[in-house]
Amino acid sequence: MGELMRLLELTPAETAFLTAPASAPDHVQARLSRKLAATLSARLRLPVDALAMPVDAPTDAVASPTWQPDTALASLWLTRRLGGQRVMGTTAFVPHTLIHTLDAALAECWLDAAAQATLPAVLAWRITAAHTQATLAVRLPPHTNDMTRWARGVIRHA
Repeated sequence: MGELMRLLELTPAETAFLTAPASAPDHVQARLSRKLAATLSARLRLPVDALAMPVDAPTDAVASPTWQPDTALASLWLTRRLGGQRVMGTTAFVPHTLIHTLDAALAECWLDAAAQATLPAVLAWRITAAHTQATLAVRLPPHTNDMTRWARGVIRHA
């Protein structure tokens, strides 16, 4: 009982880690870009890249996130989810399953992210998969409380 336990000296790598400045919080669009690419890759069963792109913000606010996939992404989703390999033609129909998948990815990223001071009105991406180039945008509510309430509802009902 009289013996003292001696701690080992820290290694240079451990000292560097403990003295390094805190990293900047990851921006929600960067996190969501990675999540979208991973989620779409898994659902479509092919590699997908999601590259953030600038977009003009609309003036009217929305109460909950509103996804705006273009016809190329909707066509790719339908083709791949129905077992097809190549996209032939386009469709204006956006399946509910695509929106549900995008909602789940956004909700998870939002709830996992550190508190956001401000929300952009719109986020957008250029989606590249196989031989398809598509764009995807989401309009967001202006208040973080609305976003958090929405995200919790999506996760609860998933």
